[in-house]
Amino acid sequence: MRLLIHHQTEYRYTQPQARVVQLLRMTPSSHIGQNIVDWRIDVDCDARLKRSTDGFGNIVSMLYLAGPVERIGLRVTGEVLTEDRAGAISGAIETLPSMVYTRTTDLTAPCDRLHELLREQSAKTGDALSLMHTLNTAVYRLFPCREHRSTEVRPVGEVLAAHSGCSMDLAHVLISAARASGFAARFVTGYIYRDDPGQGDRQAPHFWAEVDVPGFGWIGFDPANDMCPDERYVRVAKGLDFRDAAPISGARVGGGHEALNVGVDISLSQNQYQS
Repeated sequence: MRLLIHHQTEYRYTQPQARVVQLLRMTPSSHIGQNIVDWRIDVDCDARLKRSTDGFGNIVSMLYLAGPVERIGLRVTGEVLTEDRAGAISGAIETLPSMVYTRTTDLTAPCDRLHELLREQSAKTGDALSLMHTLNTAVYRLFPCREHRSTEVRPVGEVLAAHSGCSMDLAHVLISAARASGFAARFVTGYIYRDDPGQGDRQAPHFWAEVDVPGFGWIGFDPANDMCPDERYVRVAKGLDFRDAAPISGARVGGGHEALNVGVDISLSQNQYQS
């Protein structure tokens, strides 16, 4: 597929800010099955962007704004060629050994309910790949994926207790289950193209997991949709959990409150059949 990405983010502040610094993980890289044809980040105010690579191998852009800042508008546009590789990741930049992704974080710490879920699936296990597909389906069946992401980032225990969550929450649950089962697992931020016209209002950043499956390498699993990522997915950033791969994080100097508005549109290029 040849996908067009348009991602707009607007921050408004109730009081002018003396200084704003943001870290943007909004630039994907090419690998087998994902070729970045064009990508750019535009800021509609006087700002400085500095691009680098973080410890996870993500392309990051540091955004610096000197005050007074009352509003920030970010626009990300890109064109990406994708192909279905059944979730398998090949040719991607790997800066860290897989064992790093066996570490538990506050957001992915296992709880009693998670261990109960693992016991329920233990009788169904086969080889490593079959186990991960089983776990992915089990997490998918826990509760329907909520359409919009909450501004609150919750640990796995709270997600399972609430019996409600978005794709970010389900990805954390699957990562926790995979690590508790002995796998290296990581969080992934990206986009998904939805070809159902009735789901047009659901275009937004999407989150899933990748697991290092013995004999296969890194494979993506999306518990929000009970599948492995295919050609409809664009992979942007990875980390131990959401905090390491969040599209935007940062700090500001100034009082008041901020309001955030996000709009994402993913569409097929009219030239999708051209190589």
